[in-house]
Amino acid sequence: MPDACTPRQALEARSTSRTETEREVLTQILRNLRAVVAWKLAGLDDETAKRSVVDSATTLLGIVHHLAWVEAWWFQEVFAGENVEYPFDWDADADAEFRMTDRHTIEGILDVYEGNVVRSDELIDSAPGLDAVGRRGDTENSLRWILTHMIDETARHAGHMDIIREQLDGSTGYLPP
Repeated sequence: MPDACTPRQALEARSTSRTETEREVLTQILRNLRAVVAWKLAGLDDETAKRSVVDSATTLLGIVHHLAWVEAWWFQEVFAGENVEYPFDWDADADAEFRMTDRHTIEGILDVYEGNVVRSDELIDSAPGLDAVGRRGDTENSLRWILTHMIDETARHAGHMDIIREQLDGSTGYLPP
């Protein structure tokens, strides 16, 4: 299993192998998508990253903040049973993590994202296998299901980021050249 790495480091360490184990394939696909998410902020200032081009609170920085806490929810709280302290109240505002203020910066949000990604990778790497189960209440979720769900979640939001970034400054592409 590769060592845990941050999304920024994953840009340099993208895997092109397609003959790995199922666990390695799922983990590498998620790492590649995380790298895309981090890259979509490259070259922007904080204000541009917080600019909305749609009617909702969705912004590039808000999406990364959302993904940071979705990582914590699924891997730390649901899979590992850890208690996570969120800096917002989802019960009071279902979109709280998307709402950016003056205190939110690209560097700060990427640090939170990368910290939660590193913890997620530690939990993935220490699990006995993809059939390992996390329980939350009466619901059981296998590591395989959580990894697949996070690939889906991260890919969907990376697609949103593609469109938002293009509308902000015309930048397009999946990864840097």
